[in-house]
Amino acid sequence: MTSVTAAPTDLRRELGLLDATMINVGTMIASAIFIVPATVAALIPGSGAMVLVWVLGGLVSLLGALSIAELSAAYPEAGGQLPYLRAAYGPLWGFLYGWANFLVINPAAIAAIAVGFASYLGFFVPLSARAIQAVAIASICGLTLLNCLAVRLGATTQNVLTFLKMIALAVLILGAFVLPGGNGANFRPLWPSVPLRQVIGPFGLAMMSVLWAYDGWIETTFVGSEIKNPGRNLPRAIILSTFIVIAFYVSVSVAFSYVLTPLRMGASSLVASDAAQVTMGAAGAAIVAGAIMLSTLGANNGIILTAARIPYAMARQGLFFRSQGWVHPRFATPTVALLTQGVISIGLALAGNYNQLATYVVFAQVLFYGLSTTAVVKLRQSAPDLPRPYRTWGYPITPLLFAACVVWLLANTVVQAPKDSAVGAGLILLGLPGYWYWRHNQRRGGGR
Repeated sequence: MTSVTAAPTDLRRELGLLDATMINVGTMIASAIFIVPATVAALIPGSGAMVLVWVLGGLVSLLGALSIAELSAAYPEAGGQLPYLRAAYGPLWGFLYGWANFLVINPAAIAAIAVGFASYLGFFVPLSARAIQAVAIASICGLTLLNCLAVRLGATTQNVLTFLKMIALAVLILGAFVLPGGNGANFRPLWPSVPLRQVIGPFGLAMMSVLWAYDGWIETTFVGSEIKNPGRNLPRAIILSTFIVIAFYVSVSVAFSYVLTPLRMGASSLVASDAAQVTMGAAGAAIVAGAIMLSTLGANNGIILTAARIPYAMARQGLFFRSQGWVHPRFATPTVALLTQGVISIGLALAGNYNQLATYVVFAQVLFYGLSTTAVVKLRQSAPDLPRPYRTWGYPITPLLFAACVVWLLANTVVQAPKDSAVGAGLILLGLPGYWYWRHNQRRGGGR
């Protein structure tokens, strides 16, 4: 195998470097940064150790970003990891990746984030449980419609929401150090008082939470066929966005530690609100609630914009429902894929089981990340003449080190949550009958 023919596409290259970068930043910065610092502090109560987890989590994510950057430049197509897995391991693995994302991974994320957005709206306007569901569904419908109308409109919305959330985070960070309430003594203890061997296990669990917060650095690859000058802009966007989010996340962790002690952070259920109230009083909680609303809305817009390109790409390869590959002749958006994604997300929001589904597919997500980074090594061997506008920095150590982290995370997931891992694998394997059907139809000349 020396090359893979790109799927035909009616999508237009309208997105520049800024758009691609903001898609990633906006998707990565959701609600996790307002919650996960407390989880990390509860597991390893020491400000130095807490910051170290965020730094290491960012570096691991950067290893993945550096690896995927090479593939994104070599295969600037719609569908994210789909073309990489197809090229390296064959159409089956690409299909299973796409199936998992279409059925569960992305709709569950959209549903969960939409409900989070609606829940924080309840800080300003009292909402019943049914009203929260209604607001969540309305947000999914609104963002889906917006992204049906034009990729440029969706990208501009993403840019605005992402800049606003970055400003909100900067206000929280600067407020912690400029306004009264913080104290350098709050950094103590720097490290948990227990022996090092007792820290390793909790450190690993904290790392998993942090990596979840960093997830999203691959999002812009889903719209690879709509990025201008993709050989240049896709790698730069992936790497630049990861650095930006690392800077924000580490700064937030330090700022919260400066205002609250590690023990107080670990005991907090609303750590961002608690930190803001110390420096800003009662207004702090409102600022945090507003920041989370901006963050969740921007994250969902990014996922809705990009994720629908996965079933679109599968359909254009003849390995999915033909309707999913339809592009609106005027708006140049995969309208049917966007609407289908919205319907599934709304169904999960109504059913209320999206969080459990998300737990089930963590195993699959990590697996596909690992396969994609090892695909860098495999394709260097099997397709040495493939044009590579960007080559992974630190190759082969970078992709192999990330793959080693993935193996550790997979093993830890199986040990810590064997039932969830098994169910997640089962959901993925449910796609096999569909793959055999579409593959058979493809061979008989059914095409797309």
